[in-house]
Amino acid sequence: MTQVGEGHETAADEAGPVLTFGAPTAGEILAERYQLEQHVNNDSAGRQVWRGIDVILRRPVAVVLRHPGGASATEMLQAAVAASRVIHPNLVGVYDAIDEQTRAYVVREWVDGESLRDLIAAEGPLDPARAIAIAHAVADALTAVHATGMVHGNVHPGTTLIADDGRVVLADARADSADSVESDIRSVGGLLYFALTGHWPHAEVGRSALPDANRDSSDNPAAPRQVRAGVPAYLDDLTMDLLDRRVAAPAADALTAELGRLDAASEDEEYEDVGPLRFVQSSSSSSEPIKSTPKILLGVGALVLIAIIGLVFGIRAINDSSDPETSANPPVTAGAGQNPDTPAGDTPAAEPKKIALTADQVRIVDAPPGDRDDTGEAEYVVDGDPETAWTTSRYDNSPKFGKLKEGMGVLINLGSPRALAEVRVSTSAPGVGMDVRYGTNDPGDSSNGDKTLLKQYKKLGDGDAEKSTGTNWAFSGFEPDQKYQYVLVFLTELPPAEDGSGYKVSVNEIELYGF
Repeated sequence: MTQVGEGHETAADEAGPVLTFGAPTAGEILAERYQLEQHVNNDSAGRQVWRGIDVILRRPVAVVLRHPGGASATEMLQAAVAASRVIHPNLVGVYDAIDEQTRAYVVREWVDGESLRDLIAAEGPLDPARAIAIAHAVADALTAVHATGMVHGNVHPGTTLIADDGRVVLADARADSADSVESDIRSVGGLLYFALTGHWPHAEVGRSALPDANRDSSDNPAAPRQVRAGVPAYLDDLTMDLLDRRVAAPAADALTAELGRLDAASEDEEYEDVGPLRFVQSSSSSSEPIKSTPKILLGVGALVLIAIIGLVFGIRAINDSSDPETSANPPVTAGAGQNPDTPAGDTPAAEPKKIALTADQVRIVDAPPGDRDDTGEAEYVVDGDPETAWTTSRYDNSPKFGKLKEGMGVLINLGSPRALAEVRVSTSAPGVGMDVRYGTNDPGDSSNGDKTLLKQYKKLGDGDAEKSTGTNWAFSGFEPDQKYQYVLVFLTELPPAEDGSGYKVSVNEIELYGF
């Protein structure tokens, strides 16, 4: 059973393999909590993987350990801290990350099962339905990761774990500066290719490199259907499009939806009815054609259909104009020129527009007994620069502002009442508790003013603070027949600080949209 990913090596892995001097031993307890029980294996970067027990919670854990710690383990620890912020059933749970300088280790969920790498080595290529299900689960996990602004950077058959209960879990994020959202998506194509053929289409080096794909004279991998029989044409197209850099990579959520559609079709063995790719592909900069013949024929057919429909409507329009009863201009009524589906007399809803805000329209609200040290930083949330931000102080003991106060926020004065549609907030980390409130005046930029404001202002929606799952938060609970002038974006709960000490967050941008 493999419990570690044999993913690509990052810049931090150049320090070499784990040293034997001072190596951990079975029975040793790390951080007075994690008891090492069995050395499972080493990954391609030389990190040791142990099966252990959390002696406090009495649950099995996987301990990924590197010697030495310090600078050589920075990337491993940073990736673990980032991964711990994303909770998803197809992502391995990360429990702890500790640097003791002489060695560093990450404690994560133990998965009873095996990696996709080991599964293929033991059983050979998978049937299409199972390959689709695994890729679907991984894409869904990446959707959650990318929604936070992070990159996994280590999507690989060695980091894709198949639990004994059938759950597919993506482990060991190791993103560095060379990784990107696109590289994650391309790697999902690699997983599909590997599951269908037993070969890895991406360049890989090292003692644990996967079997390379069969390639043509231009170094392009052979299509899965050329390697083995029984691969549906649609799945073959999807896999090769994901690997082809001339074809724009879809977003993770679009890929998840597409794989989900194919996953559902595979349950009924209706591959031939799933249709063409549903996610949008941008045009390639290459002059070479990148679409297969069936896709081109579909496009031509669509154009012919559009032309026929246009001809029919053109003939109908000519006939209508020659009819004396219909050629006269009809009387103008309210709502004229509207969408045909809109009831007569109703005006189509206007599109909300972003409201320009300036520094003199915003201020920090600090619930008593706040020290009001953040006064003046509100301007950073409306300057249009996501690199600048209002950053809260660090609070210990509790994410609810250390249990010292109700919270903090940004008060926005629009200058005059107006109809609003949405508030958008971007933060430096997920897990922020937040609500939106409104009132009729600003009692004053003072501790007493803030106290009065929090008593008088009403909460939008059901009144409960919402907790964001990503770094982008939106609220659209404004009443359409009501106008607002004073809007308060109020934080009630903070996420863990990036260094794991206490709780804090940065609010990068706040945007209001109205009519």
